[in-house]
Amino acid sequence: MRILSLLPAATDIVAELGLLPDLVGRTHECDWPAEVAGIPVVTTTGIDQDRTSSREISAAVHHGSGLYEMDTALLARLRPDVILTQDLCSVCAISYSRVTETVRRLEASATVLSLEPRTFDEVLSCMDTVADLLGTSAAAPLAALRRRVAAVRAQVAGLPRPRVAAIEWLDPLWPAGHWVPEQITYAGGTPLLARPGEHTSPMTWDRVLEARPDVVLLLPCGFPPERTLAELHLLTGLPGWAELPQVWVLDGPAYYNRPGPRIVRGTEVLARVLHDVGPPIDASEARRIQ
Repeated sequence: MRILSLLPAATDIVAELGLLPDLVGRTHECDWPAEVAGIPVVTTTGIDQDRTSSREISAAVHHGSGLYEMDTALLARLRPDVILTQDLCSVCAISYSRVTETVRRLEASATVLSLEPRTFDEVLSCMDTVADLLGTSAAAPLAALRRRVAAVRAQVAGLPRPRVAAIEWLDPLWPAGHWVPEQITYAGGTPLLARPGEHTSPMTWDRVLEARPDVVLLLPCGFPPERTLAELHLLTGLPGWAELPQVWVLDGPAYYNRPGPRIVRGTEVLARVLHDVGPPIDASEARRIQ
């Protein structure tokens, strides 16, 4: 089975299923595990994210400028049997409709699977969906992931539940929705600003302050912690910032932005941040800045 992943979370799933040898192509953002580095890249972006501000990136994306382009010639040469993509977020990856249109134009016979989970359980269930299509079983890895979640929930049971605001974009300010509120809940916190499964929209800084968070989590979509730290000036001068009890910078792309199996590790990281319980973490996963 020749697999092409056009979604970093799908690449994570393929890895978790032990099928990386069957992965023939990936996106430029598929960066885990390290073994994917040698797999051909079939996408590019016209936005230099290292030189473009959060505000400029947001404006480009939400005013019709796509982030990604496909190398259709390479796609044709790779001859995938299965293409994994999504239609949940126009920012996160090439959409299902664009992929199916490309496959049609190339007269290819690949099966296109769109993954569109919105909640924690739906994210994990995607592993079953992908496994069924690829002719394998997700039972063992799914059971292991669910045991880890159950262990976290048991460790935080009965502890005080801090009020937690999670931010997935800095300018404009955007709260983290979808599965992130459940990650916070499972880790022993009370999520603010978004409900489980919610596709959120921009908000004002006043709304954050009015929610009275005990902990603020900064986990911008697609930004590693170093990039988030470089953009902290967007927030540190805002009224009330200095009075926030705790602020943490987390690795959003690894554990919170992508609907893949590593959301379980993200939940473990949050349990350590909120209650200092569970498996140890390092500064690349979570860093307290206030």
